[in-house]
Amino acid sequence: MSAAQTIDDTAAHAPAPAAQGLAGDAASPDAIRKLSRSLAGAKSVKAQKKAIELLKLSVAAIRVGDFEKATQRALAALNHDETMGVGWHVLAICQEKLNQFGPAIHAYEAALQLLPDETDIAHDLGRLAQRLGYLDISEKLLIKYLAANPGHVEAVNNLACVLRDQNRYNDAVELLRPMLEIESDNAVLWNTLGTVLNDEGRLNEALTFFEEALRLDPAFAKARYNRANVRRPLGDIKGAMEDMAAAMPGAETSYEIAMMNMALALMKMGQAMIPEAFEAYEVRLDPNLPDAMQVAVDAPRWNPKTDDVAGKRVLVVGEQGIADELVFSNCLQDLIDAVGPEGQVYLAVEQRMVGLFQRAFPQAIVGGHRAVRLEGRLTRYIPFAEEMAKTGTKMDFWVPIASLMAVYRPTVESFPGPRAYIVPSPEKVEYWKGELARLPEGLKVGLHWKSLVMTGARAAFFAAGFQLWEPILRTPGCVMINLQCGDVSADLEAAEAAGVYIWTPPINLKDDLEDVAALSMACDVVLGPGIAGTNIAAAAQARTWMVVAPDDWHLLTTDHYVFYPETKIFVRQAVNGWPEVIGRLRAALDRVVADGWNAA
Repeated sequence: MSAAQTIDDTAAHAPAPAAQGLAGDAASPDAIRKLSRSLAGAKSVKAQKKAIELLKLSVAAIRVGDFEKATQRALAALNHDETMGVGWHVLAICQEKLNQFGPAIHAYEAALQLLPDETDIAHDLGRLAQRLGYLDISEKLLIKYLAANPGHVEAVNNLACVLRDQNRYNDAVELLRPMLEIESDNAVLWNTLGTVLNDEGRLNEALTFFEEALRLDPAFAKARYNRANVRRPLGDIKGAMEDMAAAMPGAETSYEIAMMNMALALMKMGQAMIPEAFEAYEVRLDPNLPDAMQVAVDAPRWNPKTDDVAGKRVLVVGEQGIADELVFSNCLQDLIDAVGPEGQVYLAVEQRMVGLFQRAFPQAIVGGHRAVRLEGRLTRYIPFAEEMAKTGTKMDFWVPIASLMAVYRPTVESFPGPRAYIVPSPEKVEYWKGELARLPEGLKVGLHWKSLVMTGARAAFFAAGFQLWEPILRTPGCVMINLQCGDVSADLEAAEAAGVYIWTPPINLKDDLEDVAALSMACDVVLGPGIAGTNIAAAAQARTWMVVAPDDWHLLTTDHYVFYPETKIFVRQAVNGWPEVIGRLRAALDRVVADGWNAA
């Protein structure tokens, strides 16, 4: 679990932080009482006596929330005796509460190795593994715990959450069903069942279960938070905001506080409460969120309230995924103008996008960043800036790209008109126009249909199956061009078996983004959900039709995608919305085939 992972994010914009059902806390009063009893009953030899006393002091510090002091005492205890499994368990709890996830994992693993029969350790580590996205490991640890503690409600609940996050919805429901027959008044289980249905996109049913959880426990903050995130796409904006405000005082951990603040920021952006919402969006960098980005750069972060950037070297660091880098590049020209001819803007983006951004912003110096996930924490490195520093060129400031929004977009009216945020190679565009001309006669339709990342709640944002797209694929007068990245061979084989022709270009649609952008420009129209591919098309000013969720914050209460004003949006319904919206896309294509683009 400690290996580094390189990050490849070709995903769509992230939805609100995932619905929460995970139960338990390694530092809960019950857990700490159990540790205290274990230490009180410990039979120590002289060499261990001091270590046990130090661990008792560490547990006392945990009780009052002083995890720094607790860590120091646990480490001191382990210096006396590093073979004490309970010492490693205490240290693991301290490190987890301090968001030191790598050291926490190592400490849990050491504790489990020394105390293999202490299943509480397996449960704690399983819960942390789920939080960090190590789902296979979490599942194994929770199953181990349940083998020793069959019917344990909290562990069953948490295993259901892991199954949910693996998109194993039926398995999660079948695990919860018999437990609910026994524990019908358990609000935690009803809430988790609601999160499973929410992730499936069954929002009305999920709402019912969240309301049942709140009926049983009106103070249950997680259920209220989850209900808020369901009410908003169902159109109950007022109720969603009220639920979110009511949930926040009941947040039990620093992670939950950050998670709820993140969801509230997205809600505020959706309601165009700017610049307040963009300022609140800074919570995305809160280290209490496991996916919060850390940046390894030798420069202070720019504070627009105190730092004048005129004449300065400013490094802008792209964040999250490709789609987000494209959206937030909306403000790059504003910063370039503010820095002026005496200064310099440097832009770090996904390596595959460097040339595309450089052509769009010739006044900037564009290079690639490198993202590595170290034991659950995302760190972004800027190799080209590090090389420049070796030659004496150091940055005066750095800034995350999304943080420019609060500075330069105080109102919806302050968004610029249509412009390209990436520029494909003109030679490549002409090449792909020639290739498309060799295909059968008809409108050339570039097609995307799902995100490369389909885990957890994200899966509900996309059509449940490729077969739903059949009305589009069979549009008379159209030739379908596959622009979908990832392994979609099964989808393409199914289409071919059904007699549908889809042309796939001889390129790597995941990595050859210069060609993807150029091919998008060569197509007559590119359509699909709001993923990286459709954002590439829209940012290049290719004709783009984008399917968006009813609560997509990028609309900012308008009837268009404010970041790409020329993009035509198709808003799908929150419940069972894909067949209807695909029907509208098909009708729009039929009109264009019959009467030309003025009919679109």
